[in-house]
Amino acid sequence: AVVSTQSTGNKIHLDVHTVRNTEDTRYPGTYTGYDDSWDFAKFRNNFKIRIIRREEREIEFDMIGIDTPIANAFRRILLAEVPTMAIEEVFLQNNTSVIQDEVLCHRLGLLPIMVDPRLFDMKGKGDKAEERNTLQFKLKMRCKRNKKAPTDTTNADELYCNSKLYTRNVEWEPLGSQKEWLKGGVKFSHDDILINVLRPGQELDMTMHAVKGIGSDHAKFSPVATATYRLLPEIQLLREFRGAAAEKLRSCFSPGVIEIEEGRAVVKDARLDSGSREVL
Repeated sequence: AVVSTQSTGNKIHLDVHTVRNTEDTRYPGTYTGYDDSWDFAKFRNNFKIRIIRREEREIEFDMIGIDTPIANAFRRILLAEVPTMAIEEVFLQNNTSVIQDEVLCHRLGLLPIMVDPRLFDMKGKGDKAEERNTLQFKLKMRCKRNKKAPTDTTNADELYCNSKLYTRNVEWEPLGSQKEWLKGGVKFSHDDILINVLRPGQELDMTMHAVKGIGSDHAKFSPVATATYRLLPEIQLLREFRGAAAEKLRSCFSPGVIEIEEGRAVVKDARLDSGSREVL
């Protein structure tokens, strides 16, 4: 999220060697004749969220009218307090692959599951696995030699059958009436996540239980891979730049920040600026 803070006439300034105006003076009585006390109604009227870009797996938005500590709190909530479903228990019947049981189970726990966690209850310690608190998956695969493989090939995909295990090989086994109220089914975020590699004679046979949890308990429950915020840059050109000076100015910023229009340098998109001090 990109954050624009509103302060009492102050903005953070990036100088050659320092960053100025980083302190916050919004406390009652700081300014004579100015009521700076916090008011919920005022905050509600001033706070705005502007969505800049929204894609299937990524969103960028501006939060206007708040301080950076609150923006950071939202970031931490996204990382640690929003519940998701993740594999918690693995019942291994057979594992003759080169990956140890503990490492394999850890990999399985990190597989992102596409299902609405609001439909499930938290599973408490000692609770039995049932349709309202658990998702069950099954994985059983054995690697064999491909008898029809070309005699001159060294490609493992041609030499062996079932040599690579992907998330598409994991089967969801509905518990109770889950098939009725989970009409869209349950799947992983990608069907081509590599889980393990097998060779002839090696086999995997396991049952997995996924439960509801939050990122503060374990990172596998975190719903986002990355959540960041930064101050929204504002760039003001104090004089006009033309010709070679305009070209040099453009090269000092990240691509797309400064463009040349009608021979004159203009700020095209300050959002793309990385905060580099090269121009200074």
